[in-house]
Amino acid sequence: MTSLTTAPACDKEDWLCEKVADVTGSNWLGQAADWLIAKPLLILFIVAVALLFRWLVFKAISRIVDRASQGVLPPLPHQRAVDEDASASATARIAAARRKQRAETLGGVLRSITTISVFTIAGITILGELSVNVGPLIAGAGIIGVALGFGAQTLVRDFLSGLFMLFEDQYGIGDVVDLGDASGTVEAVSLRVTRLRDVNGTVWYVRNGEVLRVGNMSQNWARTVLDVRVGLSEDLTHVRGILEEVCHGMWDDEDFSGKIIEEPEVWGVERMDPDAVVVRAAVKTAPLEQWAVARELRKRIKERFGHEGIEIPFPQQVVWNRNEPQTSPETAEA
Repeated sequence: MTSLTTAPACDKEDWLCEKVADVTGSNWLGQAADWLIAKPLLILFIVAVALLFRWLVFKAISRIVDRASQGVLPPLPHQRAVDEDASASATARIAAARRKQRAETLGGVLRSITTISVFTIAGITILGELSVNVGPLIAGAGIIGVALGFGAQTLVRDFLSGLFMLFEDQYGIGDVVDLGDASGTVEAVSLRVTRLRDVNGTVWYVRNGEVLRVGNMSQNWARTVLDVRVGLSEDLTHVRGILEEVCHGMWDDEDFSGKIIEEPEVWGVERMDPDAVVVRAAVKTAPLEQWAVARELRKRIKERFGHEGIEIPFPQQVVWNRNEPQTSPETAEA
C-alpha cells in the first residue's frame, strides 16, 4: 500500500500540487489538490458566472416588460376629450390590464427559456471539468429532443402560436373575438389554450395552434354600421336628413359622449331591394360599445320615423287576378 509520503512527486508545471505538497509535506495531498481544491473552486466559479449572467438577463427582461406594460395606444383621429368620462376610464384600465398581462406572460416565458439555457450550458461545462465525456451525452440529448419534438408537434405548435399571439397582441382578456369555430368574450389566455364564453353562456376552449384566423371586434375602436330600410316611395333626401339629425342627436347626447368617439356619418343609399331602399349610417364607437349604440340608434330612428310618417317597409307580393271568360268545349268547337 502506497503511503502518503511515497506518492509520486508533483509535476513541475503543477504549481498547486507543489504548493500543497510543500505546505503539508505530503505528495498524496499535493496530487489530490486538483480534486479537493481546484475543481470545486472552478465549479463554484461556473455556477457564480451562470447566476450572474441569468441575473443580468432577468434585469433586461424586467426592463423590457415594464416598458411594454406602460405602452399606450396611438390616439384616434378627431377623438373627443373624454378623459373624465367613466366609460373612457374603464376602457383605459382594460387596455392597461391587457398590456400588463401580455408583457408579464412574455416575461415569464423569456425567463424560463433563459434559466433552462444558462443552467444547461453550465451543467455541461461542469461535467466537462469533471472529466466526463459529454459528447455522447449531447448526442443522446439531441436524439431524445428530436423524438420528443416529433411526438409533441401539436403541443409545440400550440405553444409557439400562443407565444406569437401574445407578442403581436392579437387579442386579450375581455375582447370579443371570432376564432372561426367559436366566438365570444375572451376569459383567459395561456400559451396553449384560449378560453372564451359565447353569448349563450357556453364556455369554449380553443387550442392556440388551431386558430387560423382571428376577428377582434373590440380592439382600439369599433363601428356601428346600421342599414335602415325605407319604402320605395319615400323622399330619400328627407330620409337622409332625418337620419343625420338622429345620429347627431346621439353625438351631442352627454350619455354617449364616451361611447361615440367620432361624428356619425350617413353614407347614403346602400342598395335597392324589390320592396325597400336601404340607407346606411355608420358610427365609430369605443371598444365593446357598438352594440349598445346600435340598439339605442334603432330605437330613436323608429320613434322619429313614426313621428315623421316615414314608412318602414314590409315584404310585399303582387298578385294578378285576371277575370277572363271561360269557354266550354262545345263553344270552342263551334
